[in-house]
Amino acid sequence: MSDERPGPDEVDRRRKHARLVSLLEARGAGTIVLRSAAAVSWYLDGSRVHVSLAADPIVAVVVSPGDAWLVATSNEVERLQAEELPDIRVRTVPWHTPIDAVLPSGDGVLQEADVAAELRAARASLLPAELARFRSLGRETTSALEALVGELDPARTERAVAADLAGRLVAAGIDPLVLLVAGEGRLAHRHPLPTEGRLGSRAMLVACGRRDGLIVNLTRWFDEGGTPAEPFATDMHRIRAVERAYLDATVPGASLADILRTGSAAYAEQGFDADEWTKHHQGGAAGYAGRDPRATPEATDVVQPWQAFAWNPTAPAVKVEDTVVVTPDGVEVLTTSAASTHPTPTTVGG
Repeated sequence: MSDERPGPDEVDRRRKHARLVSLLEARGAGTIVLRSAAAVSWYLDGSRVHVSLAADPIVAVVVSPGDAWLVATSNEVERLQAEELPDIRVRTVPWHTPIDAVLPSGDGVLQEADVAAELRAARASLLPAELARFRSLGRETTSALEALVGELDPARTERAVAADLAGRLVAAGIDPLVLLVAGEGRLAHRHPLPTEGRLGSRAMLVACGRRDGLIVNLTRWFDEGGTPAEPFATDMHRIRAVERAYLDATVPGASLADILRTGSAAYAEQGFDADEWTKHHQGGAAGYAGRDPRATPEATDVVQPWQAFAWNPTAPAVKVEDTVVVTPDGVEVLTTSAASTHPTPTTVGG
């Protein structure tokens, strides 16, 4: 059963609107059009504005200093208004009319591509109701994944495990956006899409789940005997120390590029190849996109208080990944459950 979590919050909505008005004023514009899943879901308090998980939102949101309205097609609007939307004015167009054809454009109208970095900054700092939803999502996704890990058998196939996890997440109202499973013969792959191969004595499971527009990311491991053997146990301890370096550097005011430099330097300090960070992305900001954005050497986005992050340092056959939020007292782990025994270093205050 899902945790109790807040629905649309009028105070949060007013603060989101104010952030967009500040953006408009800074750009000397009068209107902004939101079309991406991240931006639309953020503004609409996590309303389900998709049909296909792989497609763009089926609506658009137009925001001006004194107003906000939504554009939807006639075949979608009834369900949206009955089940999803907060109190917002809706303009309906025929199902055969492309939404983009009726949206504002021209001078004084900002499109998302014009202000991508500013929009990321506007949604970065989680508001109280958002944080409550994210905590609930983190607990439930972690519980589902860790419960499954505790039931695994080496003879199960990767695809069967992924299907089992998908069912558990969907039952909790969580969209399984990414499910990765690697048995012991495929641990070299850092994005292991599941196959018919069997798990064997060790396996890695990755879940990226979305609910209320928010996306949580985590990785867990299965060991047949329950206790990791050497050299895996030592390698995991070392990769967690790399994660610790990333987390310690994730403080308000730091740029993603600076955090990446600090975290990537920890590979050599922990006895891994110094260039290990170049072999897989290291994670970055989280929230309404899987990474919002990824950290790169050129990333100029700056950490804000109450912003979420998911770092995922990896080395040969080891990986660690959790979703956290930056609080005044340190980082709070979102991907944890009351029954969790996952020995993560991502605790509040460290």
